Amino acid sequence: MIIAEKKPIEEIIDEVKDFNRILILGCNECVTVCEAGGKKEVEVLSSALRMYFITKGDEKVIDEKTLERQCDHEYLEELRGNIDDYDAIVSLACGVGVQFAAEKYLTTPLFPGVNTVCLGANEDRGLWTERCQACGSCILARTGGICPVSRCAKRVMNGPCGGSTNGKCEISKDVDCAWQLIVDRLNALNKMGDYEKVAPIKDWSTDRAGGPRTVTREDVKI
Repeated sequence: MIIAEKKPIEEIIDEVKDFNRILILGCNECVTVCEAGGKKEVEVLSSALRMYFITKGDEKVIDEKTLERQCDHEYLEELRGNIDDYDAIVSLACGVGVQFAAEKYLTTPLFPGVNTVCLGANEDRGLWTERCQACGSCILARTGGICPVSRCAKRVMNGPCGGSTNGKCEISKDVDCAWQLIVDRLNALNKMGDYEKVAPIKDWSTDRAGGPRTVTREDVKI
């Protein structure tokens, strides 16, 4: 799941203060689950902006809408009929949704209302932790389903570094050493033989840091 966090309202106010008709646009997918950009958050942000501008004696129209997804042409088309009613849009979708909406409605200023943080899992209410960096060449089959790319501070690919102490990472005593987790998992699976194998050099050419990628239906066809 894509994890995002709310931007400071001061930052959003600074972006939209010169516009009179503003749409706060939510997304009913990942940002709803992580409580950053769903319908509830749209309502809260809209109310806060209205109150702020009223106190400044600045009358603005601030409307609300939440789409099923902002990373999908079909749902973004729902804005087509009234996009010209607004001087600006604040999108509470992840960075993907913000960019997709901006590309679709080129003449409407569009501002992000959240910061996209990572791909993560929900460990507890209000607690998400990174589990994947979308490197494009998954090695989880060799590491017991635990990713050293996202969970090792150094992205070490062949076992714990010298900074690992008592199963914890040297960056913090509260952070588990990813490779200790991998070893423990492989032991539980009786697959320590996998740990003994020489790992091939990882192909980083497919990593998201290498530039934009386009994935076709044929690429994911089963």
